Amino acid sequence: KGEGGGLRGEEMKPSAKNLRKNSTDAERWLWQHLRNRELGRWKFRRQHPIGPFIVDFVCIEKKLIIEVDGGQHAEDRTKDTKRSQFLERKGFRILRFWNNEILREGEAVLNVVLSSLVKRPPHPNPLPSYGLVHIVLPGGDREGPFTFPRGPGRFSKGDG
Repeated sequence: KGEGGGLRGEEMKPSAKNLRKNSTDAERWLWQHLRNRELGRWKFRRQHPIGPFIVDFVCIEKKLIIEVDGGQHAEDRTKDTKRSQFLERKGFRILRFWNNEILREGEAVLNVVLSSLVKRPPHPNPLPSYGLVHIVLPGGDREGPFTFPRGPGRFSKGDG
């Protein structure tokens, strides 16, 4: 499931539509909680083509893919590995959940998805690692601690 067989874009739409029509109970449950910006106001697409693949769910803005795996995925890990490598090269992060995980521990799955959406990926050009100061800002809805560089002569006594 989810393979586009080498098709691209418009050619894959019928396959994606068919997958949406024949979704599993776990996929339907998860979609109820992802659709219409229900989870943290993030927009998700269902059975969406990316390159030669159709992913179960994707938040394009955060480049986060959610894959719902059934028993067929346990049998052929090689396909999943190649697919994941392709999507990761395109800059996507992938979360995988088993059908039974979603059906038994749905709220925990939603918490993992939400924390992945708010977690910032590492900066492509990180600051130098000399003398870092960690500051936790009180209140607000941003994550902390925040890290600020502290180099020679910066934040020294008398900089008031």
